[in-house]
Amino acid sequence: MLEIKNITVKTTDDNKLILDKFSLTIPKGEIHVIMGPNGVGKSTLSKVIMGNYKYKVTKGDILFKKKSILDKSTEERAKLGLFVTMQDPMAIDGVKLSEFLKTALREKEGDVNLYDFINSLDDAAHDLKMDPSMLHRSLNKSFSGGERKKSEVLQLKVLKPEFIILDELDSGLDIDSLKLVCKNINDYLKENSDTAVLIITHYPRILEYIKPDRVHILLDGQIKKSGDRKLAEEIESSGYLSINEVEEAKNYE
Repeated sequence: MLEIKNITVKTTDDNKLILDKFSLTIPKGEIHVIMGPNGVGKSTLSKVIMGNYKYKVTKGDILFKKKSILDKSTEERAKLGLFVTMQDPMAIDGVKLSEFLKTALREKEGDVNLYDFINSLDDAAHDLKMDPSMLHRSLNKSFSGGERKKSEVLQLKVLKPEFIILDELDSGLDIDSLKLVCKNINDYLKENSDTAVLIITHYPRILEYIKPDRVHILLDGQIKKSGDRKLAEEIESSGYLSINEVEEAKNYE
């Protein structure tokens, strides 16, 4: 589904190195996790995959369904089936959430059956226990942190992407809201079994509710170690520093 091949990423404005010879392959139907401390480039990775103009890929390639997307705009990547739930989605005053989604769906699929759209929107909002009035309010305007995250998952359920990036979905959510949004994501994945997921997180708490196939530790712009869910448990008990020390010892040998 997604193959990142040995990319080097720098900032556009000051040429700062963020990712160095970074590679990652995520097959369809699999859930992968990127973990790491603050400032190592986890969220940058999501922005690079989606084509954020603030970052440039100076080497390597990113393939989606075996085709390079480096020359694609963010809009084009979204139309292909890439989707990211943002850490802190912006508010857009005057643009209703329902109208925003209808426009996005029309851009992605062409004609939209209004009856089917309204039903799918209402069903998704009900599943997420969202106040129906939120659908007719300005996008994220005066939404709480939890409401913004629910709005992001609502968009996911309506737009039906093939590759989902969950960028620190657990930040700003209480435990009940986290369980609810994770249940909705799991239900979506059961209905769309080929969908691939990349979870970006600091902490393994979210992995109690969305079970990953692979866990990767990002340090110094590279994946230092990969494993199953037990690797996340190892990080929980010993921290990221222990991983770095082990890898540095290997390099020294």
